[in-house]
Amino acid sequence: MNRAFTPVVHSIFTALMFVSGAAFAADAAHPAAAAKVDPAKGSSLYTDGDNARGLPACVSCHGAAGNSTIAANPKLAGQPESYLYKQLVDFTTPERQNPVMTMYAKMLTDAEKKNIAAWLSTQGSKPGAAKNKDTVEWGKTIYRGGIADKKIPACASCHGPAGAGNPARYPRIGGQHQDYTIAQLEGFKGKGRKNSAEMTTIAERMSSDEIKAVADYVAGLK
Repeated sequence: MNRAFTPVVHSIFTALMFVSGAAFAADAAHPAAAAKVDPAKGSSLYTDGDNARGLPACVSCHGAAGNSTIAANPKLAGQPESYLYKQLVDFTTPERQNPVMTMYAKMLTDAEKKNIAAWLSTQGSKPGAAKNKDTVEWGKTIYRGGIADKKIPACASCHGPAGAGNPARYPRIGGQHQDYTIAQLEGFKGKGRKNSAEMTTIAERMSSDEIKAVADYVAGLK
């Protein structure tokens, strides 16, 4: 009986060895695909950079734990992981060009992009505040209800009532710096930023005053 099964066993063993070898070859060819996301490595790179490559620490522009204190630089703490990763990838394409971020994003490996995004997504975001009392109610109306006659949807329908965002597609905008939010909406409007057809359509329908009112209201969301 053992002799009768020997060819079958041999065939199965050979097939398993072939599959195992193919899987090993695939992992060797694509090591990043098998690597696990490591937030600790992301924290180290964010905080210290990599002097050997001339890569500065992200903290120098985006603040401790992603809470930027520079109005022109976005707060990144608490942003959805998948959104942050997508933006780092987009900076390496024509869809989102920035003199500083494009250069540094291209220096990061795909794994490093994922590690940084994973770490930042776990950090607590410090609140901001609205500054213009004359437009805050106007901004609130647009954010919560949109502008029907201009076919502008409520910002809250995608970014949530408190601006916390949607992990799958939309960023956290609650508490974000007014200047940064204005710059991004104007960028979409002028097609300088091209990585969201959805936001381009919406921003094109907004006046600069509407953009400023919404940006100020959003800054105070908690």
